[in-house]
Amino acid sequence: MSFDLVMFGATGDLAWRKLMPALFQAFRHGTLPEGGRIIGVARDELSDEQFRALICSRFDNVELPKRPSAEEFTRFAALLEFVRMDLSKPDDYALLAASLAKRQAHTVVMYVATAPALFTTVCEQLASAGLNTPRTRVVLEKPLGHDLASNRAINETVRRVFGEKQVFRIDHYLGKPAVQNLFALRFGNSLFEPLWRREHIANIQITIAEDLGVEKRGAFYETTGALRDMVQNHALQLLCAIGMEPPINAHADAIRDEKLKVLRSLKPWTAEALTQDVIRGQYAAGTISGTPVAAYREETGVSPQSPTETFVALRTEISNWRWAGVPFYIRTGKRLAGRDARIVVNFRPTPHAIFNSQIDVANRLVINLQPKDGLELHLLAQGQTNRQGTQASSQTLVPVQLDLDFDKRFGSERVGAYERLLLDVIDGRLNLFVRSDEQEEAWRWVEPILEHWKNDMQGPRLYAAGTWGPSASSAMIARDGFCWAEET
Repeated sequence: MSFDLVMFGATGDLAWRKLMPALFQAFRHGTLPEGGRIIGVARDELSDEQFRALICSRFDNVELPKRPSAEEFTRFAALLEFVRMDLSKPDDYALLAASLAKRQAHTVVMYVATAPALFTTVCEQLASAGLNTPRTRVVLEKPLGHDLASNRAINETVRRVFGEKQVFRIDHYLGKPAVQNLFALRFGNSLFEPLWRREHIANIQITIAEDLGVEKRGAFYETTGALRDMVQNHALQLLCAIGMEPPINAHADAIRDEKLKVLRSLKPWTAEALTQDVIRGQYAAGTISGTPVAAYREETGVSPQSPTETFVALRTEISNWRWAGVPFYIRTGKRLAGRDARIVVNFRPTPHAIFNSQIDVANRLVINLQPKDGLELHLLAQGQTNRQGTQASSQTLVPVQLDLDFDKRFGSERVGAYERLLLDVIDGRLNLFVRSDEQEEAWRWVEPILEHWKNDMQGPRLYAAGTWGPSASSAMIARDGFCWAEET
C-alpha cells in the first residue's frame, strides 16, 4: 500500500525526537508499508539532500540502540523529501499539492506537528488547495485548545474540512505497550474482570511522575501547566482504560463509546471538592540524583512570579454501579523524586483475618508504564523463617510478588508508542486515537478546576525538587485512610 506522509514542522523538536526515530524503527522492523514517501514541511530553505543530512545529524541524539547504521540510513533517506512552506501563505500549499501530484499514493497522511495555533489554518488551507480528499488523514498533536471553547472551535473547523474518521487526535500514552496490555489484561483474560468493581477494589492510583524540569519549554509551559499538559489528556485516558465497561467488540467506536461513558460519569466538581480534592504545586530549588537544580521560577522563559502549576494531585470518583464510592487518585508533576508512570489497583483486605500477618497490606496490582514496562501482582504467602532466623509460625504471612517484565519477556518484539500509532494512522486504525466528543468531555470536566484557580489567590504550593510534591497531596489521600503507593 503506497503512502505519502507529510510532516508539518519537520525540523521541529517533536519531529526529530519522536516521529523520525519512530518511522525509522518501523522501516528497520519491516513494518512500514512499501512504496512510502515522507515529505518534510517547514519554513527552512533546504534541498532534499540538506533535509536528509539534517535528519541524519539529529539521529546522533537518539538512544544508541535506535540509531541507524550508515547503510540503514542511506536506505531510509531514500524515502525523505522536503518542501519549503510558510503555512500562513495559501500559494505555498500549491507547492505541496504539486509534490503530491507526482504520484497518486493510496493514502496521504498530514501530520500537523506544529504550534496548536496553526491547526485550523493548516486544515483550512489544505481544503482550499483541494488536499482534503477521501484518501487523506490528518494527525493532530496535543494540546487541542487551552479550554473547552477553544477545543470546540478547533474541532468545528476540522469537521468542516475532514470527516471524523479521517481525524487522528493522537495521545502517545495510548500507544504505550503497557497500556495495550491493560486492555489485554482486562478484556482478554477472565481472571480479573469479576474482581474489577467496587466490592473488591478499595482505590486506584494513577501516577505520571517526571524527574526532569521544563527544560527549554518554559515559555510553552507557562501557558499550559500540568493540568492541561498531562491530566486533561494522558491521565484521563488512563482512567478511562481502567474504568470503562467491556466494549461489544474491538472496533474503534465501540471502545471510544465506553471511554466516553466514563468521562460523562466522573463526579461533578463542587466548591468543597475543588478546595479539598485538588492540589496544585510548583517546584522550588532542590536536588535530583545528588545534583542541585533550580526552581521553576528560575527557568528560562518563566516569570519570576509565575502561578503556573508543575504538579497536580486530585481525587475523583466514577458515579456508576461498578465504581460507586471507589476513589480514583491522579497525580502528575515535574522535578519529582523519580521518573515513574504507573497505575496501582489496591484491593480490599480479606473480610476475616485468620493469619498473623507481619504486614498490614492488602493485595495490589501494579501496571508499570515507564521506565519499567510490565505488571506486578502483590500477594501474601506463608513465610519460612522469621527475622531472627528461627522457624516462623505456620500462621505468619509475608509479602511476595509476581513480576512480569514485558521488556524481558518480549525483548526486541516490543514496538514503541509513536511507531505503533504512526503505523495505525497509515493503516487507518482509529482504536488508539481520541474522538472529538471524548476530548470535549474531558475539557468540560477539567474546566471548573481552571476557573477555580483563576480566583484562588493562594497559588500553587511550593515543593522541593526531588520530592513527591506538596505534603497536601499526602494529606488529601490520607483523609480516606489511604496513602500513595511509595509511602506504603
